[in-house]
Amino acid sequence: MTNQIKIAVVGVGRWGVHLLRNFLEHPQVMVAAVVDPNPECLAKIKRQYFSNNTTNNHVLFTTEWLEIKQIIDLDAVVIATPASTHYSLIHDALDWGYHVLAEKPLTLDPTECHKLCQLAQKQQRQLMVDHTYLFHPAVERGQTFVQAGELGDLRYGYACRTHLGPVRQDVDALWDLAVHDIAIFNAWLGQQPVSVKASGRVWLHGGHGGQGGISPLSPLSPLSLSKRLADLVWVTLTYANGFQAYIHLCWLNADKQRRLVVVGSRGSLIFDEMSAVSPLTLLHGELEVQGSNYIPINQSQQVLQIEKNEPLKRVCDRFVSCVHNNSPCPVSSGWVGTQLVNILAALTESLNQDGKPVVLNTNLY
Repeated sequence: MTNQIKIAVVGVGRWGVHLLRNFLEHPQVMVAAVVDPNPECLAKIKRQYFSNNTTNNHVLFTTEWLEIKQIIDLDAVVIATPASTHYSLIHDALDWGYHVLAEKPLTLDPTECHKLCQLAQKQQRQLMVDHTYLFHPAVERGQTFVQAGELGDLRYGYACRTHLGPVRQDVDALWDLAVHDIAIFNAWLGQQPVSVKASGRVWLHGGHGGQGGISPLSPLSPLSLSKRLADLVWVTLTYANGFQAYIHLCWLNADKQRRLVVVGSRGSLIFDEMSAVSPLTLLHGELEVQGSNYIPINQSQQVLQIEKNEPLKRVCDRFVSCVHNNSPCPVSSGWVGTQLVNILAALTESLNQDGKPVVLNTNLY
């Protein structure tokens, strides 16, 4: 196709392989390169996705990042590598004139995120972050419901994201899991928190180099948190209108949950990925004063039907559109990624101070 864009996919591990699959299936994309430092991983990807596809004989497979510069007319780079490598790779890609789609989080430092956004603007290139949940049909419909006032006066929210592994060796449960629910709360409320706090516990990464040593079952001190990765984190987000959201995060819990709720004066909206019926349910109900009592009234359940569409496919579609039109993606731009990293950094500061509330610095965006 004459309007195809050339893309290099960098990092084809647990998540990068799904990005690669989507871009290979996209009619407006030509995958020009696959980059990964592990030659065995590259060989596996080549066998799995390219062995019977003669139209992809042009693809460069390489362990060397710099080799993508030899590709003529490369348009964009998709980066799905460990977060600690994001800044240098994204900076290079933007500096070389490529559009960038980066796996979340954008980086581990809000100041670095800010610099990347500024560089993207200077280079007139698009920087988009793969916050996949923001493209989930249930999240989009939930945002419409909340912002239309269907729940009445908003009171509070809560979320639970727990599972038994995978346990990360590079970041804690906060950085691994929290960004999803924070992004959803921000989108549904249409605002950013003004202050945050977090507390946690460590069991697995207890002074043994991340090799599975068990630390004492005791509350975390600032010293221990600065050197170990929290397995359990409790988060509180406070917004300017007084709304508070509470998030439970743990990768050491066999009770797998993916559930987020916003509670209002007229009911609760539930986003539950584990539901066998629908991921989005509206529970109507409110309290009426009768004498000295509060009586539940208007109670009903409304299961909302959601279109079946892979959120990651929608992410890839949006990125292709951004590249074609050289226009930003307001839903998940680099600036949105910066906001979320700024919140995570503030939560880390609170975690390291044993739950002390931290006021958000919004000067970065």
